[in-house]
Amino acid sequence: MPPESPEPTRPFRWDLVRRDQLGSLLGGTPEFFPEYLDEMVHCAARILALSADGDLYFVGRSADDLHDLLSGVLSGTSWRDRVRQLPLSLYQGDGARLTPAETRQLRVNLDADGLAPAALMRRDRPVVFTDLVASGSTFGNLHRLLRDWIAEERAPWDVIRTKLRYIGVTGRRRTSPNTWRWQQHAEWTAELPARAVRNVSMDERRWQYLAAAEPKITPSFRRTRWLDPSVAQPRHDDETRKALASAVALVEHGRGPEVRARILDRLRAEPAAKERWLRTFLPELRPR
Repeated sequence: MPPESPEPTRPFRWDLVRRDQLGSLLGGTPEFFPEYLDEMVHCAARILALSADGDLYFVGRSADDLHDLLSGVLSGTSWRDRVRQLPLSLYQGDGARLTPAETRQLRVNLDADGLAPAALMRRDRPVVFTDLVASGSTFGNLHRLLRDWIAEERAPWDVIRTKLRYIGVTGRRRTSPNTWRWQQHAEWTAELPARAVRNVSMDERRWQYLAAAEPKITPSFRRTRWLDPSVAQPRHDDETRKALASAVALVEHGRGPEVRARILDRLRAEPAAKERWLRTFLPELRPR
């Protein structure tokens, strides 16, 4: 008999839009510097504009703030279920030489998120993987693992390749003809259609904070945790509570009329505003 298929594993994270489970977990409400919110609004609007009417999957934890802000902005709209998290750490060596058990569990987890080859093939809208990017190793590992799975399933790559997009959030640096750009050094990007890999920049210091210093609600979902069912249990330590308060505040900012209006203004200035999908969606963002 074939081995029994494992159950999906996923780190516990509270639903911050429908947050009836939070109870007394929340302490004080953190204050955000106006410059920080402005940076998040700018990045969030750019990500929406570059999504090409796709479903956003925020990979790992680094871009949690952008996910949470957009969750608030898009709540109550037809896009409310099109911003998702993909808990997964595949940075550098974490995505190399997986054991058969790890590969099986990873595929079960991806399948639960609608990312199995058959599901990708049937999609009407693209999948848009979004993450903070330095070298692009997480995207590269994810792409390779998906590509191997697609080949094993003999799913039509020529169809699926049109359903995959990647948006890298990079630290903003002074540009020049010699500026190092991660996607120019990633051979796998040549397998995708033109403009399927895009970048959004943010202030370098804020990028570093989000990537390496900010408290997070969930632990990093590295391969050593994929087979651990205990990750599905909520954490209540001080760092988690601090991260939770910050995330809830970002969702509330996103729901508020000021941030919605700023997102709307920025989207109207994007080239994508001329495209039918965004032109149709923009009225839903008018502050209520």
